[in-house]
Amino acid sequence: MNSKSYSLFLKDFKSELRTRYAINALAMFIIVAISVILFSVGNEKISASLTGGLFWVVIFFTAMSGLSRAFVSEEERGTALTLQLIAAPSTVFSGKLIFNIILVFAMNTVIAILYSAMFEAFVIQNFALFLTSFVFGNIGLAVSSTIIAAIIAKAGAKGTLYPVLSFPILLPLILTSVQLTLFAIDGISFERAKFELAIVVSYDVIMLTASYMLFDFIWKE
Repeated sequence: MNSKSYSLFLKDFKSELRTRYAINALAMFIIVAISVILFSVGNEKISASLTGGLFWVVIFFTAMSGLSRAFVSEEERGTALTLQLIAAPSTVFSGKLIFNIILVFAMNTVIAILYSAMFEAFVIQNFALFLTSFVFGNIGLAVSSTIIAAIIAKAGAKGTLYPVLSFPILLPLILTSVQLTLFAIDGISFERAKFELAIVVSYDVIMLTASYMLFDFIWKE
């Protein structure tokens, strides 16, 4: 990470602290989503496998509510052209990606803590496997969300396009992360989960490489 990427990250971080748009949107959606699940379940006991699937459903829809701001905010403030003039595309993408990675990890850590506190069935037997899948899943979510945000930034219906584009791109990551979470709940070893782990790691590498290759064309359009 060069100094310009770090400066761009600091700009977004300070701007978010002032406006708290993404933080408020994510916090409200986390509370609402978990509350709806709790009210829907009521006194019924749900299986551990169902809680693992619902965990990533909450993560996905929470991400859809706040991560689209990465480039949309630049278009709304009219600062996108300035960034194009003073920084290379890779620098801009790196700064935005770092901000989204930190935001995603903070958001999903809160979700994991609240989720484990609210659902008794959500008990992780293999914590190392869960942590590994959690880290690589979050990285993939942040990378994909950042490049999708860049694609829809100049579109008129930003709020509609973001989840529409995100779902097919994130579906392989979400499905594999759900499977790894179920393995972690059941206490399955790394050896038996290595195929799913390889899929998540490969997804992250492919998305990161493709994002840096394509962002130059997306950013200058």
